[in-house]
Amino acid sequence: MVISGIDIQVNRKKIKNMHLYVKPPNGTVSVSAPLNIKDDAIERFVYTKISWIKTQQAKFASQLRQTERRYVSGETLYLWGKQYFLQVDFGNKNNITLSGNTVLLTVRQESTVKQRDNFVREWYREQLKCEIIRLLPKWEDMTGLKCDSWQTKYMTSKWGTCNLVKKKLWFNLQLAKKPIECLEFIILHELIHLKVKNHNAEFTALMDKYMPLWKEIKKKLNVQILDYWVVKA
Repeated sequence: MVISGIDIQVNRKKIKNMHLYVKPPNGTVSVSAPLNIKDDAIERFVYTKISWIKTQQAKFASQLRQTERRYVSGETLYLWGKQYFLQVDFGNKNNITLSGNTVLLTVRQESTVKQRDNFVREWYREQLKCEIIRLLPKWEDMTGLKCDSWQTKYMTSKWGTCNLVKKKLWFNLQLAKKPIECLEFIILHELIHLKVKNHNAEFTALMDKYMPLWKEIKKKLNVQILDYWVVKA
């Protein structure tokens, strides 16, 4: 569906009311609508929100983004909110070490940008997993909410997700680049979804109880610099 030049993805579900979403990173617009609602009703609903949609899309468009990574000396990488300068050396074995404000990346000289990107991404995965292993039990003990399993993956529109049926949590690989309190916010956010499905008053009350400054942390997370790769997706 296209309304005022904006592509709208419509998802019909067993719900009572319509819900409109403008999703990062590119301002993709979607509407969740009841199964029996007609297209013209959806169009009227979206028309009333056009100004808000364009405002949200403009915010995403203005966010800072990294330039395309070539993985050569002089570029920058982020880890837990800190900026590091990249130094690339050549060797027979891929490796990453941190020294001060420098990331030393050792790769094979004939390696492609894609191969270097895959190696760095897996390094981020290991950094993220280590912190989740350390922090998840803390928030499980604090809330009394426990997941059965968790996993990491690269996501372009969500920082985390919760599968209520399997009690499984997913964490966005990009969280390893953000301040550590942002990861803690997402851990708590997804754990609470094990108890409260929607972002209703009960959900907000629990967030306030366990993390009084969560709204400030959420704002910090959402203004963090975005990946170039995300923009192309």
